[in-house]
Amino acid sequence: MRLSRWLADRWVMIVALLVLGYLALPILVVAALSFNRPSSRLSYDFNEFTLDNWRQPCATSDMCDAVVRSVQIGFIATVVATVLGTLMAFALVRHRFRGRSGINVLIFLPMATPELVMGTSLLALFVSAGVPQGFWTIVIAHVMFCVSFVVVTVKARLTGMDRRLEEAAMDLYASEWQTFRRITLPLVLPGIVAAALLAFSLSFDDFIITNFNAGTTVTFPMYVWGAAQRGIPPQVNVIGTAMFAVALLLVGLSSLRGRRARRAALLPGPSGHPRRSS
Repeated sequence: MRLSRWLADRWVMIVALLVLGYLALPILVVAALSFNRPSSRLSYDFNEFTLDNWRQPCATSDMCDAVVRSVQIGFIATVVATVLGTLMAFALVRHRFRGRSGINVLIFLPMATPELVMGTSLLALFVSAGVPQGFWTIVIAHVMFCVSFVVVTVKARLTGMDRRLEEAAMDLYASEWQTFRRITLPLVLPGIVAAALLAFSLSFDDFIITNFNAGTTVTFPMYVWGAAQRGIPPQVNVIGTAMFAVALLLVGLSSLRGRRARRAALLPGPSGHPRRSS
């Protein structure tokens, strides 16, 4: 009876932990294989523990060149998509104009369109326009599908924001620029950062659209796909583990900063009342 009651009280947490474990299992396998010395290039079983893969992550120069190229493409696409998507989100949430409903539908189209269709469509567009495929066609393609995710993420943050905070700042004689810089931007910034991280992840990880519009340019996913036919080097697992660790660190730092800000807002001020966050 006690065991049944304990399970009844905690079954949601147990299911959540099982789901999280299921999602984390492939990541743990990749992390474990990053310390593996395989018996052959086509073997993926754990053969022998070694740190050589981490000491020499660029043992395969072509792989590191592909990683750098993917980071460059992801950074440029993220900056452009974040700026455009944030401006579009502000326009859609804060303003009423003709065609607003149609634009909302168009924003969701790149998210709903299969990547195969989008990749072939962009390829046909570039070929008909006489644009040679390469680095910049990949950037343009990545910006096109990353903008939609940025708009949706920033819109969700703007929709849940309390407009009375901005109105109170302007009632206290703050200008529109001061209100935006001191009130609006700090409140929306977590959503913008989350959208940028999502856009970079999507750009760095994309293969199908990139494969159609890359020409002779090789990104990291394309390198992994090509290497899979002749044996993936173990350094690929090192890059994957390192990217996951960096993303986890950024999320942890963001959560820690938010927790400290909330704790500081609840600390009593000189008058004994909780401090108000600016």
